[in-house]
Amino acid sequence: MDSIDIFLYVSYLLIIVGAIVAVLMPLIKSLDNPKSLAKTAAGVVVLGVIFLIAYSTSDSEVAPKYLGDPFFMTPTLTKFVGGMLVTTYVLAIVAMVGIVFTELNKAIR
Repeated sequence: MDSIDIFLYVSYLLIIVGAIVAVLMPLIKSLDNPKSLAKTAAGVVVLGVIFLIAYSTSDSEVAPKYLGDPFFMTPTLTKFVGGMLVTTYVLAIVAMVGIVFTELNKAIR
């Protein structure tokens, strides 16, 4: 085992610890204010609904060239990826509309 392997494993561990801390610390802090938890939960529910709509409208067809060995594409995975892509597109459009609306609102005032 090289020293490079050790450093890679240490970096993986640090990324995992950082991700856990990044999720847990705001959660612990928000226990002081339950209303902020309700707003966060509402946002997560809205994201979940958007994903479920996108997932249900996605196609599960896998092209024959992706059925081979290096890809491991299944119809379920294809449908999931399609749902994630549509969710990303919807959220990007919502963000752009929000930016335009905010700028127009600033310009009018």
